[in-house]
Amino acid sequence: MNMVDLTINDKKIIVPAGSTILEAAQSAGILIPTLCYHKHLSPYGGCRLCIVEVEGIPRLVASCTTPVAEGMVVRTDSEQIRRNRKTIVELILSNHPNDCMVCEQNGRCKLQDLAYEFGLKEIRFQGEKSHYEIENRNPMIERDYNKCILCGRCVRMCDEVQGVGAVDFSKRGFQAKIATAYDGVLDCEFCGNCIGACPVGALTGKPSRFKGRSWEARKVRTICNYCGCGCSLILHAKGQDVIRVTQVEDDNCVNQGFMCVKGKFGFEYINHKDRLKTPLIRKNGTFVEASWDEALETVVDNLARIRKEYGNNSIGGLCSAKCTNEENYLFQKFMRTVIGTNNVDHCARY
Repeated sequence: MNMVDLTINDKKIIVPAGSTILEAAQSAGILIPTLCYHKHLSPYGGCRLCIVEVEGIPRLVASCTTPVAEGMVVRTDSEQIRRNRKTIVELILSNHPNDCMVCEQNGRCKLQDLAYEFGLKEIRFQGEKSHYEIENRNPMIERDYNKCILCGRCVRMCDEVQGVGAVDFSKRGFQAKIATAYDGVLDCEFCGNCIGACPVGALTGKPSRFKGRSWEARKVRTICNYCGCGCSLILHAKGQDVIRVTQVEDDNCVNQGFMCVKGKFGFEYINHKDRLKTPLIRKNGTFVEASWDEALETVVDNLARIRKEYGNNSIGGLCSAKCTNEENYLFQKFMRTVIGTNNVDHCARY
């Protein structure tokens, strides 16, 4: 692999050829603010917050779209750069609602963090603001285009990662917005990855709205139990209730942070009043609660009885997609060697 030597903020850095300045800076622990950049998406260069100075270039360049070059000298935090970044944030906020106190993204909003970083108490630029009706005609995702900053992350996430292309840019100039086909109802897989990609509060999950603030929740990393893929996710719990599920920012997990509709939105069963919490055994025609020892003993007794009365092949086993490969292997081994039958199938037909 060809490597490139460059200097960022007087720090010597060696990165693979083809890397961008932003990637080189991140590899060295140098922070460059961004809004439109996402490590799993193609470079966009729309927000311009990642501008840097490059020696020999008489203008500021976007670090997320500028490749590194041998001997390049970069400055990421000069007075000119900070002044320009502050102005960019002001311009974005000039067409943005000032409702952080009641916004679902409060405490998790990258635009809010940048406004805090630059100490923006008021905006110098006044003028017309966009006014859109909140789109909430589907049960999973609420879209508030008034808060959209046109970073394009949801568009690229839907197209490049999910391969669905349910949303795209519409119109131009001040009228530009993210839209569905013919401004219709959102028609997609409802995976919710666009919500995770949105840096502001333009996209929110409806099952989590007004359930609790980010700082109120206890965050627990776990594995999704809807299938055997082993996707990692983070549960946000307030008290005894799970109020939100977010992605894991870790490329080493099997799903790299992406989720399906079940993993993202299918968490309300955890606290549902009808959820089974103990084994049930039928007694006198009615299901009653039992201990695990009693339930397992009942299973053993019935399997032994059926095998004795009707033979090995009268019993069949159905594996589960929610189990690991190892668990499914042990299950089929049990069916073949203990029960003595090859009647083994899988609910997902794998």
